[in-house]
This record gives sequence, C-alpha cells and structure tokens, in this order.
Amino acid sequence: MSLPPFHLAFPVNDLAAARAFYGKAMGCAEGRSCEEWIDFDFHGHQIVAHLAAGQAGDRASNHVDGHGVPVPHFGLVLSMQEWEALAERLRAAGTEFVIEPTIRFKGQPGEQATMFLRDPSGNALEFKAFADIGQLFAR
Repeated sequence: MSLPPFHLAFPVNDLAAARAFYGKAMGCAEGRSCEEWIDFDFHGHQIVAHLAAGQAGDRASNHVDGHGVPVPHFGLVLSMQEWEALAERLRAAGTEFVIEPTIRFKGQPGEQATMFLRDPSGNALEFKAFADIGQLFAR
C-alpha cells in the first residue's frame, strides 16, 4: 500500500525543546526551519512545529478501552517490530507515558498495541501497531 505523505502543522512553546524531542529523542530528520518553525521528517510525513506559546496541548479526553485518551493527538501506525523498538527506546530515555505501552481491545476486532506520550509542549502523540494490519479499520 502506497500512501501520500501527510502534512501536519502544530503549536509548540519552545523550538529548542521541540528540536531536541522530535530531532533527537524521536529520531526525525530536520528539514527547513527559521526562527518561528521547524520541519521534521516523521517517517516520511512532514510535521511542522510552529512557535505559538500557550497554544499547545490537549483540550479534552475520551474514554477508550479503560483509558482517558487525550484529544487532540497525532501519531503513526507502525509495524509491530517498529512499535516495540520505539517503546523500548522511549522507556530507556525515561519517557513519562500518558498511557503506557499496552495492547488495546485484546481478542476483539481491531486489537492493537498503543502508547501515548506528550512532547515538551504538552502535545499528545499516539503510536500504535497491529499484528494484522488488516484490522486497522475493523469494526
């Protein structure tokens, strides 16, 4: 399956902290930047951290499979091997998770590995994986 890259612009409070988190901790290559924004390669997708102090972070949460899921959030669907490697990398870095790496909807359609964390500005991110990617849109 070949998907076009998406573009997401989001607010951050501090560009240096965003550069450290997305560039170093998350391993995203940096693209263009200026004093007010930074482009990152987010697994082939373009995300842009825009300096907008006080505008970042989630605004609500929804109950999903026993957890309060932050809204809004963004992230990626990874292979199970990539997801496990990222979870280990984040744990080793001492990341504080909003929702610890776990399996959601066990034994049900759409069973998935998921984890939630926040960047230094409070933006929520979710990374998930499926043992069977065909379950991505299972009902």
